Amino acid sequence: MPLRAACALAENLTLYPRDDVLEQEALKQIAAWSTQFTSLVSLSFPQAVLLEVGGSLSMFGSADKLLNEIRDGLGELGYQVMVAIAPTPLAALWLARADRVEIVEQTALLASMLGDLPLSHLRLGEKQLRSLEGMGLQFLADLVRLPRDGLTRRLGKDLVLLLDRALGRAPDPQKPYVPPHRFRSRLLLPAEADNVEALLFAMRRMLAELGGMLLGCGGGVQELSIQLIHRDEQADRDEKDVTHIDLKLSALSRDPEHLVVVLRERLERVTLEAPVIEIGMAADTILPLASHPRDLFAGKGEGEQDWQSLLERLRARLGEEAVHGLRQVAEHRPERAWNSAAVGDSGRNTRTPVFATRPLWLLDEPVPLVTNDEGRPRFHGSLQLDPDRERIESGWWDGDDVARDYFVARNTRGLRLWVYRELRDQRRWYLHGIFG
Repeated sequence: MPLRAACALAENLTLYPRDDVLEQEALKQIAAWSTQFTSLVSLSFPQAVLLEVGGSLSMFGSADKLLNEIRDGLGELGYQVMVAIAPTPLAALWLARADRVEIVEQTALLASMLGDLPLSHLRLGEKQLRSLEGMGLQFLADLVRLPRDGLTRRLGKDLVLLLDRALGRAPDPQKPYVPPHRFRSRLLLPAEADNVEALLFAMRRMLAELGGMLLGCGGGVQELSIQLIHRDEQADRDEKDVTHIDLKLSALSRDPEHLVVVLRERLERVTLEAPVIEIGMAADTILPLASHPRDLFAGKGEGEQDWQSLLERLRARLGEEAVHGLRQVAEHRPERAWNSAAVGDSGRNTRTPVFATRPLWLLDEPVPLVTNDEGRPRFHGSLQLDPDRERIESGWWDGDDVARDYFVARNTRGLRLWVYRELRDQRRWYLHGIFG
């Protein structure tokens, strides 16, 4: 309705001006997301995206299934859409504008299917529409019935060419849309968010948008940059008014659900200083990610993907520095025979000594043990020592010289321990490790 009429009916009506720039950006984001259905996507400003889906129907099974997937997917992104399928771009566009969910597969049926469309859906100029109304023409079928020569003389050849393109009588090439090589998205929240669930609800939409784009380009991301913009931010967006979150994955991914799970763990560690009113998300590096066939005999939850998911969730919850791998070092002293490394880096190319039996659990500091009257070590009872021993004499070059005899020991409770006796000074006994 006219704006004045709306204001008269609702005194407290809040008006929001349209932002053409944001609308065009949204249209481009929809186009990038749509590349998962076809490689041929075109923009039809200001409010339409055209998809050439003839080669995609066999993959989705039928035009109905494809149409439903597009409609449902865009609904999850927060858009209300009108969709239609036709042999020509203009026919599909006009049907969608009329909100007629039609699937026209044969060009010969276009004239009859489009015949009852009002001429206003053709988006003609005001002068042309007035001329047509003056001639008593209201529907597309009225135009089709007129002689072409007379229609050309009265209204120009452009209108006739428009009809020919819509009815498949003339070619109608479309300029393909090329998605950007990086992902950028901003979302103004309809209400302030001050908890994890509210933020995740909004981010699901952004991650679904990212997942569609990545699926279309056959890529994946390993890093995501997220900005949470708070309510009290200033016009210049000071650093203190934006919470930055850097999400790093152990492997490339494009699965929105997987990203949501990891992001949830990361958000649990974030303290919000103020409610969030806007979210920004960016992925600067998109790398090729080939699809891998699944193992026919792999059970649910099995495989490398589950291990990678666990690793990423641990990093997101505990921090990057808290999750790492272990690597052997060419050193005989147990406390120096390993160091931290990147997950998956086992140091296979490093030549390490072949050790006797050693426990996985090594104490941070050796614990002195008491001894009985015979000089035998005790730990929750007397210890029974295995006959084999591992002698270590090392470290004279770095000032941490050690000389020890290590034994595998068992106490009366059946606990297997790793103990050693000094070969110098007081020759005391120590507990250094515990077997599983």
